[in-house]
Amino acid sequence: MKDQYDFSKGERGKFYKPDAVFRLPVYLDEQVQTYLTAKADAKGVDLAELVNDMLKKDIELIEMAR
Repeated sequence: MKDQYDFSKGERGKFYKPDAVFRLPVYLDEQVQTYLTAKADAKGVDLAELVNDMLKKDIELIEMAR
């Protein structure tokens, strides 16, 4: 590593994207992923869509139980 770096020609905020969305990676157990992938394929939907729908329903149930 150098003692000093020259940033005189640098451009502040060049890669800044205020509307960028960070998506967390979620890792499923192999058995769970296999099961859900088969269900998503049978329904003709994307795996992410199926999982999100399932989680939304679970959240709804949790909120109703309060």
